[in-house]
Amino acid sequence: MKSDKAVNQRYMGSVKIGPKGQIVIPKEVRDMFDIKTGDTLVLLADAQKGIAIERMSFFHSIADAILEGRSKEIYQEHSETDSLNFAKGIKKITDENERGMK
Repeated sequence: MKSDKAVNQRYMGSVKIGPKGQIVIPKEVRDMFDIKTGDTLVLLADAQKGIAIERMSFFHSIADAILEGRSKEIYQEHSETDSLNFAKGIKKITDENERGMK
């Protein structure tokens, strides 16, 4: 049975920060986004805009497009240099995660 919190593919709840700075993603949200044990997520933080969490695969596909020379069709408001730096950062995270899994 679906939780009342996960109505219409939206969720509102709270999480507590553990002693090591960790949070638990609620089961309803994991189910909603099909997040499984071992999945890699990227955490983005901006002091003015807040925190966002997204799948690594989402950013990996954006990074690939930027590195293929399509940065202007993806991020028109950013310079090509900023887009390339973003793509290289995503690739670095990917490489670090792959080395850590070996």
